[in-house]
Amino acid sequence: MSSKVYSASIFGMDGNLIEIEVDTLPGQPVFNIVGLPDTAVKEAKERVTSAIKNSGFKPPHHFGRITVNLAPADLKKEGPFFDFPIALGILLVTKQIDSLPKDSVFLSELSLDGRLRDIKGILPIALSLKKHGIKNIFLSKKIAREANLVDDLNVFPVDNLKEFVENLKLKKFPKFNKKEINLNYLTESQSGPYDFCHIKGQNHAKRALEIAVAGGHNILMSGPPGSGKSMLSKAVTTIMPPMTKGEAFEVTKIYSVSGITNHKQPLITQRPFRSPHHSASSVALVGGGSLPKPGEISLANRGVLFLDEFPEFSRGLIENLRQPLEDGEVSISRANGTLIFPAKFMLIAAMNPCPCGNASDPQKECTCTPNQINSYKRKLSGPILDRIDLQIEVPRLKFEKITGDTLAERSEDVRRRITKAREIQLKRFKNTGIFTNAEMNNQQLKKFCQIGESEKELLRLAINKMNFSPRAYFRLLKVARTIADLEGAKNIDTNHLAEAIQYKFREE
Repeated sequence: MSSKVYSASIFGMDGNLIEIEVDTLPGQPVFNIVGLPDTAVKEAKERVTSAIKNSGFKPPHHFGRITVNLAPADLKKEGPFFDFPIALGILLVTKQIDSLPKDSVFLSELSLDGRLRDIKGILPIALSLKKHGIKNIFLSKKIAREANLVDDLNVFPVDNLKEFVENLKLKKFPKFNKKEINLNYLTESQSGPYDFCHIKGQNHAKRALEIAVAGGHNILMSGPPGSGKSMLSKAVTTIMPPMTKGEAFEVTKIYSVSGITNHKQPLITQRPFRSPHHSASSVALVGGGSLPKPGEISLANRGVLFLDEFPEFSRGLIENLRQPLEDGEVSISRANGTLIFPAKFMLIAAMNPCPCGNASDPQKECTCTPNQINSYKRKLSGPILDRIDLQIEVPRLKFEKITGDTLAERSEDVRRRITKAREIQLKRFKNTGIFTNAEMNNQQLKKFCQIGESEKELLRLAINKMNFSPRAYFRLLKVARTIADLEGAKNIDTNHLAEAIQYKFREE
């Protein structure tokens, strides 16, 4: 008679319920795992055999031929998720234990001495189990905190296989107490290496960054070396608004799948700031691989992706950003299916005006040839620039600005304005699944960005003179809507549109 134990695995950003069937037959000792397992799953039989023996139970080879089937058989099984449930299935079919708790899932890797080890992707698995009517989850202690974030799910931390069987006989398991998620973590100020008040001058750039953060817009800063582009970008973390509970769960799911959550505080409470080097590969930036995983653009979801020295990234890599910048997600297709990873990030790109960096500096002579400058700028195609809402120049600071003692506006004050603007947007887009103006579709744009005749005339003149594309037109309206929100204005007027237009224009 065979035994059946339920487990789960990760496929992209979702969890899948897996049935583990174990059967024994008389004959030579053989231990087989079938059901499309990868190498890590196949190696589970060595870990499971040692864990069972070292926990004081009879190992599988005492019972002849053992077959473990992972269903559904057409789904690729990856990682060490199934060690613990396979061991329980063997103990069950060999009558070393009588039964297991009903409506339960078992997860975790096993060490050779029977201890349960951590696995990644617990939060999306726990969220998916609710859909299947699963009430209980048994897993290692460290990752139990992450599963405990999910309501209506009983989480049982397990230290080792022997302890679990002893508790099973007593029919008494230690359980995590359910606590409300401490939302105070979400309202704490973002930390960062710089505060806006310590950055000299660059008020124009600070204003542009305030607008970009308030509406979730993309921004490109161009200027000579040392003008403060990188410093301004890093200071953005200190003006980011607090995440909502929904955003925090969305970000935590991505980090959980990537295996980089903090076991002590599993919920990601601060907006991500990712800054990959320009030598990063396409898979590292966008995601993918033979076993598709989220890339930097997904790890920056609901936060900032900072690309310094933007034209130094390969042209192909930059072009890979087109679809994620437009759709807010990245689609990765493989033979066994298509995975969707969220990528609703705010892009901050910084670049020099030319290879030597001095083309826009009135105090230094540019040593680049026209062909070098054109080749440098051609790395940023029109479609990419079209997807960047604000494009500004960051000039070199004059001596008087650098040595001045006057402190600029604090990040805390800027963050307060941004938070108010985000609250307006959250109320506007309630129950729509979006959080910022930058995410509006055309239907929402028509509803929330209505303008009068004078504003239409201003836009007509700007589009005809600057040859803006239809996409640029819609993005201008979104930026203008954000500027109006920062002022608490109900309607978009000519001042809001005029400011949005000046941030869009970029001299080629």
